[in-house]
Amino acid sequence: MGDIAIVDFSGKITLGEGSATLRTMVRELIGQGHRKILLNLGDVDYIDSSGIGELVGAYTAVRTASGELKLVYLTKRVHDLIQITRLFTVFDVQADESAAILSFRSAS
Repeated sequence: MGDIAIVDFSGKITLGEGSATLRTMVRELIGQGHRKILLNLGDVDYIDSSGIGELVGAYTAVRTASGELKLVYLTKRVHDLIQITRLFTVFDVQADESAAILSFRSAS
């Protein structure tokens, strides 16, 4: 949407294919010049420690490229996991896609 890349994930982000997909997708977007990335996790039903590590890695890669990474539509399980790991202090989690898009624009 405009200069914001919106990526919808579904299923599991776990050791192996799930976390590799996340890593590859974010790196490709950065390589294509995208600096505003919104990850829709509404259909992600499980994230393991490897998946959390990949989310942190994605955040770091985007920040290193002078970009922003935001999360939207967290399921209860993912929300609880991010809260337990205290990653709410790291990630910009938005309530919905409209709020996330507005937060990108206001930060520009």
